[in-house]
Amino acid sequence: MKVVNRPLKLTNDGALWIYFLGCGSAFSKRHYQTNILIVKGDDHLLVDCGTTCSRALADAGLSLLDIENVLITHSHADHIGGLEELLLMNRYVARKKPRIFIPKTYQTQLWGQSLRGGAEMNEQRRDGHGLSFDDYAEVTRPRRIKGATREMSRFSVGGIEIRTFRTRHYPQQAERWADAMYSIGLIVDERVFISGDTQFDPDLFAQVAPIGSVAAYFHDAQLFTGGIHASLNELSTIDPAIKACMHLMHYGDNWADFEATVSEQGFAGFTQQARIYQL
Repeated sequence: MKVVNRPLKLTNDGALWIYFLGCGSAFSKRHYQTNILIVKGDDHLLVDCGTTCSRALADAGLSLLDIENVLITHSHADHIGGLEELLLMNRYVARKKPRIFIPKTYQTQLWGQSLRGGAEMNEQRRDGHGLSFDDYAEVTRPRRIKGATREMSRFSVGGIEIRTFRTRHYPQQAERWADAMYSIGLIVDERVFISGDTQFDPDLFAQVAPIGSVAAYFHDAQLFTGGIHASLNELSTIDPAIKACMHLMHYGDNWADFEATVSEQGFAGFTQQARIYQL
């Protein structure tokens, strides 16, 4: 894998690109929030659309209207805060629907608890009812993987293969992923692990992406211990072979204070914003 700095496009020569529109935590002021664009050949996928996503895309020379395929990992504002804007712009400016990969149960939660208030009554359908999620998006259901060690699903975006897995993110008291609210991470082309948001879960790697199965790990990392994200101290206890190819994301604005520690502990380093990770 190499890291390059070049103008971002939504097509390439077939290489797998992982591009971080942002790499900061929910409250970061120095980096945009951790939203990701995956590009391969003529295909792309936006992973999360937080409150800073529109501005981050503009900085990269793109618009929300350029986005055709979306995956949402969970319902915190740094991951869905810009989704209503994406849906409204597509409906009322571009007159089209982006494709959103989402299981039915989470669609109900996302619409009913987060999007409905601002999107339902912009107009009424001919039947007199307000709009629904399906009026804004082309919905595609991921396929559940039977017999997996935790809830997993698959889908593809053209030549991009995605495997999702449930994570143990919130509430803080959740002891297992099955006790937690819906949140997911993903494996891209069986080569790249992206944790999404999760508390420290030492079983996750063995169950989802054991040593040698992927080329790169991108994991969220709090720079303190406690709360609903894996901490740097906790991640330091994992196998050195995984740490050597693990890039830390979703970190706080005081990340520079920890650069030496991250290097000493054997991590690949902090993820860089607005850089293409090419495989």
